[in-house]
Amino acid sequence: MPEPADAELDRLCATAIRALAIDGVQQANSGHPGLPLGIADAAYILWTRFLKHNPEDPTWVDRDRFVLSAGHGSMLLYALLHLTGYDLSLDELRNFRQWGTRTPGHPEYHDTPGVETTTGPLGQGFATAVGMALAERWLAEQFNRPGLPLVDHATYVLCSDGDLMEGVSHEAASLAGHLRLGKLIVLYDANKISLDGDLDLSFSEDVRLRFEAYGWQVLEVDGHHMGEIALALAEAKEETGRPSLLIAETQIGFGSPNKAGTHKAHGEPLGVDEVRLTKQQLGWPTEPAFFVPEQVYEHMQLAVEVGLTRQREWEAMVARYKTGHPELYARWEQMQARVLPAVWEEVLPHFAPTEKAGGTRVAAGKTLNALAEVIPSIMGGSADLHSSNNTLLAGSPPLSGASFAGRNIYFGVREHAMGAALNGMALHGGFIPYGGTFLVFSDYMRPAIRLAALMGLQVIYVFTHDSVGLGEDGPTHQPVEHVMSLRLIPNLHVYRPGDANEAAQAWRAALERRTGPTALILSRQNVPTLDRSNGLAPAAGTLRGAYVLRDDPEAKVILLASGSELPLAMQAADLLAERGLAARVVSMPCWEAFEAQPESYRHEVLPPQMRARVAMEAGRTMGWERYVGSEGVVIGVDRFGASAPYPEIFTRLGLTAEAMCEAALHVTSHVRPTPEV
Repeated sequence: MPEPADAELDRLCATAIRALAIDGVQQANSGHPGLPLGIADAAYILWTRFLKHNPEDPTWVDRDRFVLSAGHGSMLLYALLHLTGYDLSLDELRNFRQWGTRTPGHPEYHDTPGVETTTGPLGQGFATAVGMALAERWLAEQFNRPGLPLVDHATYVLCSDGDLMEGVSHEAASLAGHLRLGKLIVLYDANKISLDGDLDLSFSEDVRLRFEAYGWQVLEVDGHHMGEIALALAEAKEETGRPSLLIAETQIGFGSPNKAGTHKAHGEPLGVDEVRLTKQQLGWPTEPAFFVPEQVYEHMQLAVEVGLTRQREWEAMVARYKTGHPELYARWEQMQARVLPAVWEEVLPHFAPTEKAGGTRVAAGKTLNALAEVIPSIMGGSADLHSSNNTLLAGSPPLSGASFAGRNIYFGVREHAMGAALNGMALHGGFIPYGGTFLVFSDYMRPAIRLAALMGLQVIYVFTHDSVGLGEDGPTHQPVEHVMSLRLIPNLHVYRPGDANEAAQAWRAALERRTGPTALILSRQNVPTLDRSNGLAPAAGTLRGAYVLRDDPEAKVILLASGSELPLAMQAADLLAERGLAARVVSMPCWEAFEAQPESYRHEVLPPQMRARVAMEAGRTMGWERYVGSEGVVIGVDRFGASAPYPEIFTRLGLTAEAMCEAALHVTSHVRPTPEV
């Protein structure tokens, strides 16, 4: 820990942070000044005396991670980044919340150097940080050697009352305590105010007892007393067996004569007059706005020199590590780069049509295990459904508080925390994380899925029990609306494979896609493995999102399907052939991948002139009209399901080859093909 500066300089720097924050909010006429005013003292101590970072290299692998879970207080983070020497100019602070700025209303990953994760939805940053701390501990246990700590950093979080009210924080805190993530340190800004008013209107639990029950170390400090804060952070650093929560009692809007301690300081600019009065109260020049004394820059930008020195020391240690442990270091580099080894495609299993039929979840599980054998960065688990999701890596022990030797994470019934932790693992680096649950429970983790898509993270979701086909568990577990709902999320690729080989190819697609998350939608019920030796297209077409599985030069109608309904489309084509009508069968496992193809390919698969089309999917029909057109027919499930054996459910809901055949006959009798131009 660096030597403490003198008290007057400390006060000056903390006030500079406060002044920049309220000036940015006032200039934008939008934002949240209360949190930066209240927690600036603690944030300043953390960033200048404890945080290991290099402003000139925000991606240094062994840096400490800082997560502003209370993302509404983003001007606090932007002020800290600017003052400590990151590539974030004062002009960017002046452009707070404006179009194209690097200082958006909430911190955005990729937009701003030094921002570790997108935050704003409360609780997400807290839970994401659990994944980061999990990643750090696993890598440290795998790679560190005596005298060569390749991985040795902390994960710090600044959270608010609102973060701790959100359910995801309960899930994540419980998991962190269970796994004994001792390098996770959370600074809780306990200002007792929420947007609607005093906190006692809605929140009166004993936070200390709650976190102690989770297995955390809990410390309480005066959030405006820098000495107490420094001592508490040092104590938290010493505790390696438990995560730490520092409850810092602060006054929201500290320094504002008329709004401090009230909800009026939370989510709106102070106002021109109140900004002036606040600066006077803090002993700060009222003009010009965005004023920073040179001695503040000189002191806080020591972080550049200190960070560069620490990174160089680490790099020198890495050179010794590389010499002493070349094979281990090669694996480290492979994981950090998420490099897929040259042989990885060779291990993709091929499923013969003679093999016993199983759900696509079974094929996906076999594929995952084959891939994990050669790709060490694959790591994940399930929300208490390993045996159903087929997500367990054979032969690998579970992670526990005592040991991180294995690669199987037992997330427990904590879907939301799982989703956020997967994001944290991806953001930390070194992993291609995956997580499994039933598709219907994707709703419980949707905010984390959305953030993964927003940040462009390579996270893989294994969602099994994908439709009414799961059968007797009934409508509470039958996700009729979920596939279509997931397709609404930008940058999320949703694969619903139609047989075992498409399931293997869907895993391939997920591993090759580095710019966003992928959801694998897998069946519980058995589906036959298609015999592709008899003129059917290879399953590699899955990678393009949709492909012509079966064709006939005389085809008059296109049958489209995904997932377990693909074999029904094949049967319907046979029935139509018996009736003298030739059909083309198109497998559509991933709309998003198909839409990314060139128009020429899309028209090749779905020729515009072939307007007679029928689609079938065991879920909501809304959305399929983009592929069948206004004259086509969609067979699906626009109601909740029922509890019964799945064959009976399919029959009663009209999910049959016969129904598809009849629809195709109807369409072709009413729709004439468009003449080719």
